[in-house]
Amino acid sequence: MTAPGGSSIAVAAPVRGGPTPLRLALALAAAAALLLLLGLGAGAEGWSWHWRDDWDLIAAIRAPRTLGALLIGALLGLAGAISQGLFRNPLADPYLLGAAAGAGLGVVLVLAAGGLLGATMGLAASSLLLKLGLVGAAFAGALAGMLLTLVLARGAARPLVLLLAGVVVGVLLGAVSDLVVLLSPEALRGKHVFLLGSTSFLGWGSVGLTAAVLAATLPAALVLARVLDALVLGDATAASLGLPLARLRLALVALLALATGSAVAQAGLVAFVGLVAPHLVRRIVVATHAALLALSALAGGVLLLAADVAARSVIAPQELPVGLLSAVLGGIYLLVLLRRRLDEGLR
Repeated sequence: MTAPGGSSIAVAAPVRGGPTPLRLALALAAAAALLLLLGLGAGAEGWSWHWRDDWDLIAAIRAPRTLGALLIGALLGLAGAISQGLFRNPLADPYLLGAAAGAGLGVVLVLAAGGLLGATMGLAASSLLLKLGLVGAAFAGALAGMLLTLVLARGAARPLVLLLAGVVVGVLLGAVSDLVVLLSPEALRGKHVFLLGSTSFLGWGSVGLTAAVLAATLPAALVLARVLDALVLGDATAASLGLPLARLRLALVALLALATGSAVAQAGLVAFVGLVAPHLVRRIVVATHAALLALSALAGGVLLLAADVAARSVIAPQELPVGLLSAVLGGIYLLVLLRRRLDEGLR
């Protein structure tokens, strides 16, 4: 596969004689169902299957957290597949266009404002501000970061320029966030929690909002899947088919921004899910982008839900940050994949 700059990047080869997209979808759905059941049994004190006795706890905490992790992972998997198809680069992830840095800055600004107002308007009022403002600030910051990238790149017509603009915006907003933390040290702890990623604060409101975003973005992405198929052949070939590439790329970036911003706002920066999910799907099956987008969303949901169940269970009653666990597992997967590719190259 060719990167935006023309360099060739090796992609994991699909397994010969492997399952069809339908069989993979059924396997992922079965895994998701099993993990949903495990999520309902994973509690703060360890595993518990007395659902009748724990029903209030399950309905209020475990069920929305479990379902929310599945939906957020699906958004990240979908966003990762869109990003990799848009840039024709298997190493692209959903945070590439400044969403992560923008969301982090939004969270830091709200935390700093909460600390400042806490000294003047009382802890109760400042706590209410933080509770209501963090999710909105992360979402607005992610969208603002990606919008700034688009403005700097003067649209989405040139993928390489858009990619470089995203790097610049990420560095700039990250520096501003660090400056705010220096001026308001009380924001550091909240920023640290946000950067590690967490599903422990998900409720039914988060589940409803995330489900609505997924219901809007997934069908729209499937409609634009043929555009990604055409882009694989190159811009010249895609343009010869009569496609308005500039407008369609902008539509894909808008979907990427909405999916990424919503996921980041609810769970913080969950690493590697958006990068690894499309990799796994492409390694198992050969499919057009329509199937790849849907399967990547399902795979992302399974990956994040598995990480969430493990984060609750490994050192119970204590809990690991789910973003930290997903980063470790994703990093190990990519290291193993790199080692295999190197071994194949030496043969």
